[in-house]
Amino acid sequence: MKTKFYLFTIAMLLTAFTFSANAATTINTEKMYKEAAANMTKEQRIARCEEIKERVEEIKAMDISQLTKADRKELKAEVKELKKEAQAMGGGGIYLSVGAIIIIILVLILIL
Repeated sequence: MKTKFYLFTIAMLLTAFTFSANAATTINTEKMYKEAAANMTKEQRIARCEEIKERVEEIKAMDISQLTKADRKELKAEVKELKKEAQAMGGGGIYLSVGAIIIIILVLILIL
C-alpha cells in the first residue's frame, strides 16, 4: 500500500515540475525577443519583419505533402517562433472588447 502511494506521489511531483519548466521556457523566449527588439533601430526592425514575412511566404509555398512528419513538425515550430518574434517586433496593438465598444458608444451618445 505504501509503495503505491509513494509511486503515485512521485509521479504527481514529476508531472508538476514538467509543466512549470515548459512555462518558464516560453516566458524566457518571449522576453528574449522583446529585448532584442528593444535594442534594434526602427530600420533594423522593419528589415527583420520583412525577412520574417519572406520566410513565412517560402514556407507557405512549399509542398508540405512531400515532407516527412519530422520535417513538418520542424516547420510548424519554426513558424511559431517566427510569429512570436514578429509580435515582439510589432509592439502589439490595441484590443477592445465588445463591452468596451458599447461603453464608448454610450459615452459618445451622452456627450453629443
